[in-house]
Amino acid sequence: MTLKRALLSTWSMAFLLVLAFAACKNESPQQDPGKTTPPTPKKTYPVPAFNGDSAYVYVAKQVAFGSRVPGSAAHKACKEWLVSKFEGFEWNVIQQDFTANVYTGEKLPSTNIIGQYNPNAKKRIVLAAHWDSRHVADSPLSEDREEEPILGADDGGSGVGILLEVARQLQSNPIEDADLGVDIVLFDAEDYGESGGSENTWCLGSQYWSRNLHTSNYKPKFGILLDMVGSQMPRFTKDRVSMTFAPQVMNKVWKLAQAMGYGNLFV
Repeated sequence: MTLKRALLSTWSMAFLLVLAFAACKNESPQQDPGKTTPPTPKKTYPVPAFNGDSAYVYVAKQVAFGSRVPGSAAHKACKEWLVSKFEGFEWNVIQQDFTANVYTGEKLPSTNIIGQYNPNAKKRIVLAAHWDSRHVADSPLSEDREEEPILGADDGGSGVGILLEVARQLQSNPIEDADLGVDIVLFDAEDYGESGGSENTWCLGSQYWSRNLHTSNYKPKFGILLDMVGSQMPRFTKDRVSMTFAPQVMNKVWKLAQAMGYGNLFV
């Protein structure tokens, strides 16, 4: 399977969940058993055609900056590009700056980037990924270069590429439900954790965001986080944490995947 094919399957799930939630508002109310009035048919929403080339270009652009390690020139340049992309899609953009206190003792300038579609809508959905890349190549497959930072085409780049394509498609194909908004949250400093160390050294951007939500009283209906979704042979399983806290969302995603012919990927 190619990277474009992997991006296609994951993008389709993310976009369909947005549309599925919009459709919930249009479900017919329960009918009185004594009445014979036919139920109002559910409203359907057309799904825009996925542009694999577009998502692929977004991934390639991130990689072209180099390793997006917090504090580096490549990291700063990529941040400016991501902000400009959301602005070009006419999304509202929030830059959530913070200092990442990493396990090495360094204090690294970091930024969560939040793109808001229909920012005044009360009903909201979160789609998220991380945009930084790991500072060391500590995979068992990279023992000869383990001290070098990675380019993060899959780990970081793939999720961001898909979500930028979602943003582009929402600009071109607006959701008809004016009460529904989408927040794309790109977390920073997620991959600067210590291998074999405390779990708290990882995911510093999402930790910061969870303590400092970008909007007061923010309560999205659900969220989907994409991470490492662009491998050549992807296989997505239902993780334990998500099944504990949001089983209905997980089951809906997997049901949609099977209906679309991706049951071999979403297992």
